[in-house]
Amino acid sequence: MPYTLWFDKAGKEAIGLVGGKNASLGELIRADIPVPPGFSVTTETYSEFLIGGGLKEKIENILSNIDIQDVSSLESISKVIRQLMAEATFSKRVEEEISSNYQALAQVFDVHDLPVAVRSSATAEDLPGASFAGQQDTFLWVQGRDEVLEKIKLCMSSLFTPRAISYRIKMGFPHEKVLISVGVQKIVDARAAGVMFTLNPTNGDPSKVVIEGNWGLGETVVSGICNPDKFVVDKVTKEIGRTISLKECECTYDPVRGGVAHVDTPPERREIPCIEDQEILELARYAKRVEEYYGCPQDIEWAIDKQKPFPLNIFMVQSRPETIWSQQKKEPVLGKKSVYELLMEKALTRVKVSS
Repeated sequence: MPYTLWFDKAGKEAIGLVGGKNASLGELIRADIPVPPGFSVTTETYSEFLIGGGLKEKIENILSNIDIQDVSSLESISKVIRQLMAEATFSKRVEEEISSNYQALAQVFDVHDLPVAVRSSATAEDLPGASFAGQQDTFLWVQGRDEVLEKIKLCMSSLFTPRAISYRIKMGFPHEKVLISVGVQKIVDARAAGVMFTLNPTNGDPSKVVIEGNWGLGETVVSGICNPDKFVVDKVTKEIGRTISLKECECTYDPVRGGVAHVDTPPERREIPCIEDQEILELARYAKRVEEYYGCPQDIEWAIDKQKPFPLNIFMVQSRPETIWSQQKKEPVLGKKSVYELLMEKALTRVKVSS
């Protein structure tokens, strides 16, 4: 079985090898959606890492007598497991294959030590009735072979954070049945980034695309530490509703620290839209295409590259099923009208044209 797979070689059929997040990236590429290139370190690599280092039995023994009600004990056990994994090493063959793929990715962009995102992709992510997504680690602006290998191990060990351990026990998921893959993806040098939903998350209205964004990398929006700009786009008329927020912080690359940092947003950019109208409409267009491809409402992460011209600057970096309204009983959203009636009513609304 393969130790690595490029994103464009593995979709939903390979979820057992590449996990939910990486399989979704493969599907987006198949749908002709712009996705930054990269590769998955497969669950086979994770399994071999545990077995080859004698870690599997040690971890099972440590977890066998755990008490999830004892918070301090849970944190201590997590720390011990993660330290064991950090000190273990990949086999030479695994290291060589990961290094070779990273070098190939860097050569595509002719950039030595190409900055990448290293992201966890567990096999249990995005399952109905469970919320495994977001429990594992992500590392941004990782550069160089050694740092990539280190962050891959940290992603794998994040399967054993206190939160992840406790949640699996509560949900009745055996620890050994949840495997992890890791994605290594060319990072978008983002001018702005954020999330978008292919329905209105406040009321479930499927006739809207809701886009939330901030300056810099999308971490501030995904983690909820900023008050993002919000754009509501009508899928039929393309009308844009805007709520421009006071954006006081952003996540960006800090060359002094050699990594990403949360910094104060310059005053002149705090109260202006982080994306332009043409970018808003292009994002909405991609949102509709992704929703049509998957056949259900989606929660999508996007980024706009500061180094590229429009429309080549727009990328999707993740898509997952929307889980709040999609799992509710389907009823008319407004005024007991069907989705079709709502869309047609909006489409036939008289448009005022100024002279």
